[in-house]
Amino acid sequence: MSDRLLHTRVKTAKGRKASSTRWLQRQLNDPYVKEAQRLGYRGRAAFKIIELDNQFHFFAPHKRIVDLGAAPGGWTQVAVKRVQSTPEHPTVFGIDILPMDPVSGAELLEMDFTDDKASEALKEIMNGPADVVMSDMAANTTGIPSVDHLRTMNLIELAYDFALQVLNPGGWFIAKIFAGGTDSQFLAQMKKNFVSVKHVKPPASRKDSVEYYVVAKGFKCTPNK
Repeated sequence: MSDRLLHTRVKTAKGRKASSTRWLQRQLNDPYVKEAQRLGYRGRAAFKIIELDNQFHFFAPHKRIVDLGAAPGGWTQVAVKRVQSTPEHPTVFGIDILPMDPVSGAELLEMDFTDDKASEALKEIMNGPADVVMSDMAANTTGIPSVDHLRTMNLIELAYDFALQVLNPGGWFIAKIFAGGTDSQFLAQMKKNFVSVKHVKPPASRKDSVEYYVVAKGFKCTPNK
């Protein structure tokens, strides 16, 4: 490492907490961050959904996609491109409690998905069923692993319940999940409603993270859907 880079690191660290400094250094040296900037994606998370789609092929032209927890918009950007959604005929729909810049070809809601009115508002802009429901939602962390796991599992279960309501037969559900005591029960439940359920850690997911993704294929539409 050059003296210049070392000096830059020390200068950047001044006045910061050690954890903030480590995060910044990791961002500056993360190839996914650099590639996201080069390609115009709004975050490195875009590569997670790219890698998952490259493996499972759930995106296809003109498919209808729902992105839960869409901000800042990286997954939405990828979906729009891969399903060829256009402003005139949008087939990608996203929702997040955080504000986000528009994505051409997508319709977005700024709304808390845990709000009782959110699912109906989202269905209204969709105006039809979905082929893929994907969720990168996670609860704000408390630093207590068991609490963080349960709070995030609550969001995933809300996303899953929504998917059961809106998916076309044969549809897909993709969601971030944190390893913990209840995820195995959730996976077993999913297997009752989908032909195939797999859990995957894409290369873009950091090795030290407890996150992985569930990819459920082939929604078994029930008569009382």
